[in-house]
Amino acid sequence: MKLLIVSTAPFIYKGKDVYAYGPYVKELLVWNKNSDEIAFCCPTWESERGLLVSKLPFEINKQYKLIDLNGLTFTDKIQSFFWSFYNIGVLFKAMQKADHIHLRCPGNVGLLGCFIQILFPGKPKTAKYAGNWDPKAQQPWSYRLQKWILNNTLLTRNMQVLVYGEWDNQTKNIKPFFTASYSEKDKKPLEEKSLVTTIHFVFVGALVKGKNPLYAIQLVERLLQNGFSVTLSIYGDGKERVEMEEYILKNNLQHSVCLYGNQNQETLKRAYQQSHFVVLPSISEGWPKAIAEGMFWGCVPIATSVSCVPEMLADGIRGILLQMKLDKDVEQIEALIQNQALFDGKSKAASIWAREYTLEVFEQEIEKFLV
Repeated sequence: MKLLIVSTAPFIYKGKDVYAYGPYVKELLVWNKNSDEIAFCCPTWESERGLLVSKLPFEINKQYKLIDLNGLTFTDKIQSFFWSFYNIGVLFKAMQKADHIHLRCPGNVGLLGCFIQILFPGKPKTAKYAGNWDPKAQQPWSYRLQKWILNNTLLTRNMQVLVYGEWDNQTKNIKPFFTASYSEKDKKPLEEKSLVTTIHFVFVGALVKGKNPLYAIQLVERLLQNGFSVTLSIYGDGKERVEMEEYILKNNLQHSVCLYGNQNQETLKRAYQQSHFVVLPSISEGWPKAIAEGMFWGCVPIATSVSCVPEMLADGIRGILLQMKLDKDVEQIEALIQNQALFDGKSKAASIWAREYTLEVFEQEIEKFLV
């Protein structure tokens, strides 16, 4: 089977080696394993641009190179309009030669792919919608358009769309799905996380406004003010880092809040293992990997009620759903910190749930879509 993956995610070439976004590479291993030939239709970057990348551990048969259309200025947008016609031609040619088309949405390339796949109603197709599938979510028009096309059984045929969470009033195209970071061999016994000692919080994600990392700092700051011994370790990088560093210094939090930048998976694993809570006050998510990974290691998740997060946290049974009101959110956390039995129950429930979604289970499910 000739598998084509259409994605906005770029490739970066270093000599003869190909690199891509780290978590994406881990998932590509599964798709590659279930195909005879694998080709990609995606942009190429000359450098990482701060992206945490990993080397592709397999050979690709072909890359149909697209022009990156992510410019922000008015001139960029005009150029993007004209270059999109070139990309449409490349996409059509790539899909024409594929046995199975796999779209990665949302994104600029995903949007074009949604339109072009309409011309191939007889070919088996899958799409992974990595964003928030909640029909009620406030999203950019381009995201809503992609969701509408993928959900429409008249325009989109022979397609299985993998989405995060279960939602009402969906067509037969839509399949609730998940993602995974750890394997069965990672299911090691959890160490006891006592609340008598210093309590550790961890934030993992891009330091951008959409992830609200500053709110995570403010939660820990208020707990410190209320007399609790707490720390916050922040992993990730982004535009908000300078503002966060200034806030930490201005409020004398440098002994309790540390920014570690982008780190590899092993470092993050140790951070989860040593933390009591994983916090992500994000505005929008698909399947928040940081939350699922923290839960795997017994961290009690603290997250906003977006996308499938309420489902992941069982409406608060397996964690804390933030209201984004500092006083009320801190009150919830303090109540849990002062109750070891309640904390242990949530920690165990979180781990049991997360450990159902291993890489092995993920691979078994992907195989079903490629038969």
